[in-house]
Amino acid sequence: MESTPSATPGGQRLMSLDVFRGATIASMMLVNNPGSWSHVYAPLRHAEWHGWTFTDTVFPFFLWIVGVAIPLSVSRRIEQGQSRRQLFRHALRRAAILFGLGLFLAVFSHCVDGSLAKLGFSAWLHDVLTNVRIPGVLQRIAVCYLVTMAIFLRTGVRGQVGWIAGLLLVYWALMQFAPFPVNVHGEARYVSGLFEKGDNFSAYVDNVLLNGPVIGTHVWKAAGTWDPEGTVSTIPAIATCLFGVLAGHLLRSQRSPAEKTAWLMVSGAMLMWLGLIWDLALPINKSLWTSSYAVFMAGLAMICLGVYYWLVDVKGCRTFVKPLAIYGMNAITVFVLAGVLGRLLSIKIEAAGKLVSIQAYLFGALFASLASPKNASLLWALMYVALLYLVALGMYRRKWFVKF
Repeated sequence: MESTPSATPGGQRLMSLDVFRGATIASMMLVNNPGSWSHVYAPLRHAEWHGWTFTDTVFPFFLWIVGVAIPLSVSRRIEQGQSRRQLFRHALRRAAILFGLGLFLAVFSHCVDGSLAKLGFSAWLHDVLTNVRIPGVLQRIAVCYLVTMAIFLRTGVRGQVGWIAGLLLVYWALMQFAPFPVNVHGEARYVSGLFEKGDNFSAYVDNVLLNGPVIGTHVWKAAGTWDPEGTVSTIPAIATCLFGVLAGHLLRSQRSPAEKTAWLMVSGAMLMWLGLIWDLALPINKSLWTSSYAVFMAGLAMICLGVYYWLVDVKGCRTFVKPLAIYGMNAITVFVLAGVLGRLLSIKIEAAGKLVSIQAYLFGALFASLASPKNASLLWALMYVALLYLVALGMYRRKWFVKF
């Protein structure tokens, strides 16, 4: 997904898309890996609930970029004679691998938390099967990519616009009007139109589908009853990916570079404005991936790519952004490696007479005394970004581009 060439009709690779992807995955590493979650600057945290921060741009940007790459790579394959059936089978295989990698990371957490030694294999396996988180970042990418590919292969631009509108409006209607039960003074009452944490239609569906006395609990542990990458909220996330497809069509067009840049910037500004207007009735919210959030973030992504495209591909300012492009060429690989490393660093060790994670020990020994708590935590995160860049650089120099 990251190593497929992103080319214009003339065959020239769009370095700006690699740069944007690399900046996004580097940002993801930065916000996901502070030295201490107790000491993090506000922009490097998700919004408490409604609203958005820098951190809330990262995942929608990545999904949007997945959409941009589809017309740039798939259209070329269609022109080379590959059938739509072949392309969909290929997409199905890639989506299955991505979904499987997401589940692997979820199960790997149970492999390193010490529960296997404590419970024994049979009890541990039962614990995994009844508690492993099924949704996740890679799982959502897989579903959105596959559905977006199916829509792209069966429709043109007008059809894709129609799908975007339909997905966003259907999700808004479900969240606004679909009834669901809430507990009021010990009595179940059916309500609709709530957008509170844990009390909304999306959370209700997550709880019904992913939790139960027999199947166990399969959502984000911090929530317990719902998941930020849950089932219903994936509907507008697909629209985010489709917004990227429209930008990909624009970049493949015969328009001049100046026209492409102008369309990206103006369209992005209009989408951001529309998202802010919709926010008055439907709050911008990352955890719910509200329709207003999807529209606003798609607009912001278009403006960002417009800037990258103009500076990198049109004006040729490539030297200083090449490290980001290298990061972007193996983005999913970097994400998986970061997930494995983060889980390994969570293993408990004995230090000064008490059990602490390897990360907590290293952070305390190497970084805590270097600066104020927030700055030390930020330094750890920057170290993490730099370490993973060295991995991406080594892969780039050996021409290892992992295809999913």
